[in-house]
Amino acid sequence: MELISRILDGSLPYDINQGPPDLPESAFRVSQDDKIKRLERVPLLAECSRRQLKAVAKITEVVEVPAGKVLVRAGESGDEFSLIVDGHARVEIPSRQPVRLGPGDYFGEMSLLDGGPRSATVVAETPLRLLVISRRDFSALLADVPELTRSILVTLTRRLRQAEQSQRS
Repeated sequence: MELISRILDGSLPYDINQGPPDLPESAFRVSQDDKIKRLERVPLLAECSRRQLKAVAKITEVVEVPAGKVLVRAGESGDEFSLIVDGHARVEIPSRQPVRLGPGDYFGEMSLLDGGPRSATVVAETPLRLLVISRRDFSALLADVPELTRSILVTLTRRLRQAEQSQRS
């Protein structure tokens, strides 16, 4: 069933002339190296070394959710970060058009740091496979790996400077 869902949502290529791909069960797992490659693309972690990303990957869980599930709700406190591996989700923000997220997109990165209220509701449009990092595990990791904290502070400072610069322009 997962194979069919992934073909239908476009997260697994399918050639009608060749039939469905014959994949082993391991094709649906996410390796530590794959986790690291995906985490490298998250702007909050942009300044992290390979060693730091490896530490983050260790606390990352693979979570599968069904279509229709509300992943986060606007106004509720946030306690985890999610990165989409497979499938699609919809971001709903009051008085704005919904935004579609797919593989490689993420949400909740600020929740890792402050646990503040969510600014949007995110709903699974298709079955999803996510990489999830809990705020509790991330906080413990920051305490254990102080250089990770410095890397994140550099990224946040850079983003703040860019935001200030764009306001001046």
